[in-house]
Amino acid sequence: MKVILAPNPYRDWNLKTVREAMQILNGVGVETVVCLPFSLSANSRLDLPKEVQLFDLESELPSADLLICFGGDGTILHAAKRANQYSKPVLGVNVGSVGFMADVEHTELAALKQIVSPNALQMESRMMIEAKVLRGGRIVFEDLALNDAVVTKGAIARVIDVSVASGGQEITAFSGDGVIIATPTGSTAYSLSAGGPIIEPTAHSIVLTPICAHALWAKSFVFDSNRELVITLPTRTNKIAYLSVDGGQAFRLNATDKIILKKSACSTKFARLGKRNFFQLLNQKLGGSSHEK
Repeated sequence: MKVILAPNPYRDWNLKTVREAMQILNGVGVETVVCLPFSLSANSRLDLPKEVQLFDLESELPSADLLICFGGDGTILHAAKRANQYSKPVLGVNVGSVGFMADVEHTELAALKQIVSPNALQMESRMMIEAKVLRGGRIVFEDLALNDAVVTKGAIARVIDVSVASGGQEITAFSGDGVIIATPTGSTAYSLSAGGPIIEPTAHSIVLTPICAHALWAKSFVFDSNRELVITLPTRTNKIAYLSVDGGQAFRLNATDKIILKKSACSTKFARLGKRNFFQLLNQKLGGSSHEK
């Protein structure tokens, strides 16, 4: 069994957690390689341990059985999207703050030795959203969202006017700071903070949540996963708006652009050791019920 260990070196200082995980996994016969999930900035002053050899993630993914990511939700999200290109499952180890996507805490590394046991890993398939921007009938931007696609105002604009339609029928229109289109996985991220509903992550649905809408009736919607949504801005406006997918670099929108969002044919695989179910995780990470049984 070959496992990629992908740490965020800004979170896992001196790769202490990864080195401990490597020792545990090597001890039960697992082949491990260490790959950074992203490139370090040119002016980075991180002094990584010389005894840990780093490999290229893109080169190692095709032959790997599992990617274990060490970091917070942002790191796990980034690594999962890269692993998805090769249909490889991801197991998250929380070395961040909330770590909602993680299944294992950095204090529970001994549990990793279970991955060699038959049927120890439970696989979860998470739906993704395909986001495209059409400009004059031509695709000028496209990306896949595991969490969400967000249309937001620029720093100067007070509010933007947003219209959301499907099948030629307008569903909702409002003024506000923007709108979030989230997957079930992303329902516990930005959408939740904006007042959206919590959706079980293995469900198949699309969530629409307004951001600070200046309207009493602007509420969240939960759509069937097969519904295609079209977001437009007023054709005559000088206000600036942006599209960001999974917190990535913002793409500036023009007034005549159409943002098309629909369920992707791709899905992301998460590996679970079954230590906690979704509701236990919800209560533990987001401060829910203290009466866990």
